[in-house]
Amino acid sequence: MNDSSIVDPQKAFLGAGWAFPFAIEPGGAISQAAYETDIKQAIYIILSTNPGERVMRPDFGAGLKAFVFEPANPTTLARLRSRVENSLIAWEPRIDVLEVKVSAPRSSPGRVDISIDYRVRATNSVTNLVYPFYLQEGTPR
Repeated sequence: MNDSSIVDPQKAFLGAGWAFPFAIEPGGAISQAAYETDIKQAIYIILSTNPGERVMRPDFGAGLKAFVFEPANPTTLARLRSRVENSLIAWEPRIDVLEVKVSAPRSSPGRVDISIDYRVRATNSVTNLVYPFYLQEGTPR
């Protein structure tokens, strides 16, 4: 869906830009994301980026890859929660982070679920997302 076709002057300040992940529309245009969708995609970008990956913003990102191969114990989960919360506060000024929970589901060893509750400051709308993060790849079942 191309969010740029929906123009709402009341929400224009929330922003719009290229969709993440990058895609081309059937007509050849670059897929766009706007407003709350743009914010949600920006959160995914922050969580997926490690410091040093962006040349012009070397400090940008949450740096979650540093946790790969760490055990899914309470200490690691607490460190992940703190890293996610601090990164979102630093890099996404359009939201207030209400709560970050990190849990390790028993049904998926090696994976943690990062649940983020946030409020869009400009509209006061509250939403959440769950970001799955894998501490180990190829874990046996």
